[in-house]
Amino acid sequence: MPAIEFVIRGRQKTFEVRDLVIAGWTGRDPATVEHHIAELAAIGVARPRSIPCFYRLGANLLTTSTYLDFTGSDSSGEAEFVLVSMPEGIFVGVGSDHTDRKVESYGVTVSKQMCPKPISHELWPLAELLAHWDKLVLRSWVTRDNGTLLYQQGEVTRMLPPMDLISRYSEGDGTLPVGTVMFCGTMPLLAEMGAARHFEMELEDPVLGRSLRHGYTARELPYND
Repeated sequence: MPAIEFVIRGRQKTFEVRDLVIAGWTGRDPATVEHHIAELAAIGVARPRSIPCFYRLGANLLTTSTYLDFTGSDSSGEAEFVLVSMPEGIFVGVGSDHTDRKVESYGVTVSKQMCPKPISHELWPLAELLAHWDKLVLRSWVTRDNGTLLYQQGEVTRMLPPMDLISRYSEGDGTLPVGTVMFCGTMPLLAEMGAARHFEMELEDPVLGRSLRHGYTARELPYND
């Protein structure tokens, strides 16, 4: 199993990734979910069979690297809060469900499997957040030829809360198996969907006055066919 070094309360923690899960269509507001479905429908992505839905990917895709390679110019990132289940409990990070949009038009699971899934080095204990979870704010920025743009911004109330997602994934069991990492959905875009030289994301906790941030630079690899 792949291992990743995280930082929790200032200490290094080695974590073995057993299962990587991407939760899709996780909006609390049906209108918001339909908005995102429409965004993707515009590039040919079919409606999901169920809402929410859960895509299982290779655990080796999870990474804290800040320099990543992607084939072609058809992929882009999405900021998400991420749940990480360890023996000590569940922790929260910020990540990007980077996806190949061209492939997504004919196979969502395959498109997600094609790209690394960046996540922040630092994690917070979920238990520290539950009392004020709905105050958290998720943001992302993209850097393109015309500069750096705010790409996404909104409170996490737009997505289903962590325990609700866990319950749906576990079919009512209410536990996230140790070794599981779950990306928990995204929000509508504030700028045109598309590739960027650099993607930056932030999960802000205004109550405790802190933020998780992570960014990565994308290198475009050429097609040879």
